[in-house]
Amino acid sequence: MKEIVIIGAGLGVDTLTAEGLSALTKAEVCFGAPRLLALFEGLFSPEQETYPFYKAEDIKKAMAHQENRHCAILVSGDTGFYSAAAGLCEALHAFKPRLIPGVSSLNAFFARLHLPWQDAVLFSAHGRQMEDAAAGITGLVRRNRLVFCLTGGNAAALGAALSLVGFENLPVFTGENLGTPEEKISSLKVAELSRSTLAPLTVLLTVNDHASDALPSGIPEGDFLRAEHIPMTKSEIRAVALSKLGIKPDYVCYDIGAGTGSVSVEMALQSWRGRVYAIERRGEARSLIGENCRGFHIGNVSIVEGEAPEVLEALPPPDAVFIGGSGGKVLKIIEALQRKNRNVRIVVSAVTLETSSVVLAAFPDAEASWISVSRGKKVGECHLLSPQNPVMIITLGGTP
Repeated sequence: MKEIVIIGAGLGVDTLTAEGLSALTKAEVCFGAPRLLALFEGLFSPEQETYPFYKAEDIKKAMAHQENRHCAILVSGDTGFYSAAAGLCEALHAFKPRLIPGVSSLNAFFARLHLPWQDAVLFSAHGRQMEDAAAGITGLVRRNRLVFCLTGGNAAALGAALSLVGFENLPVFTGENLGTPEEKISSLKVAELSRSTLAPLTVLLTVNDHASDALPSGIPEGDFLRAEHIPMTKSEIRAVALSKLGIKPDYVCYDIGAGTGSVSVEMALQSWRGRVYAIERRGEARSLIGENCRGFHIGNVSIVEGEAPEVLEALPPPDAVFIGGSGGKVLKIIEALQRKNRNVRIVVSAVTLETSSVVLAAFPDAEASWISVSRGKKVGECHLLSPQNPVMIITLGGTP
């Protein structure tokens, strides 16, 4: 009976487990990347056949000619940690491969740092577009004290992304070429990381003692930077609007007429695995949105210059949309949104009777809420209510 064993090679010969060593020496045929086969060359006997194959399809084809022989496949690190073993198991499932775990860069690095890793969050930038990797790591660092990252050779770019959202003074540990004579462990700040030149095989660990995974709703207006003549959605209106949208962590969201970016910020905190597109035509407002995103350590907001519906064409289909400013084109905007995703959830914040009447006439089944907020203020020995401008919240499409 043909047997296949997939062996986690750890960080090299010195970290190969006893079980892995036994399986490797008993195998009649061994597969692996050329680098791994060269690394373990001294363990192979003259009778063993070795093939420099590491892609699942290549190994599968080669296996067809190995009748009733014991085969071993070497994979780097641990079989369960961002490993090629997953693809190999799927491709070779008919042979029921056995997995032997190895020492991963994760547990080796934490051991070097004398730290436990059970509370760390794990992230890999390998094979990702830099924009996605940047948004991914900034969201995790904001929410978690310890974030371990396989950098995919992009350590400096990840440092730059973290610096951009205000994490430049955060402490970070790096591990270069773990398990080799060139191994180097360093402690530095994120800003230094962004200027560094590290080996392609580098892992890093961020430590954020002020991390928070809270999902605030109705953030106080005083927590945002403001500018004269740039409108801002009041906190109470934001709280209602966001509750109507029912945003999930992986949603794509639009904030149309983003103003100061207060809605964009709350959207981004809730869709922390997704992306928010803040659409704004005024340059001063776009700068303000960027500053407010930095103030909340947010990296998953893309600021889009222009007006809706024209700029929507190039954007990915949205799951949730807040329309705070429409320039008199609210029906055209809604039509464009529904063409992109017929199930999109839309909330319109209408401050004029004309806007609300136009939308409700076109969508008579929409849900409408008239929100009137009065805030208390102290006058002498008493408190009086100071009314704010009322807002019509109109909700249509999708499900919360």
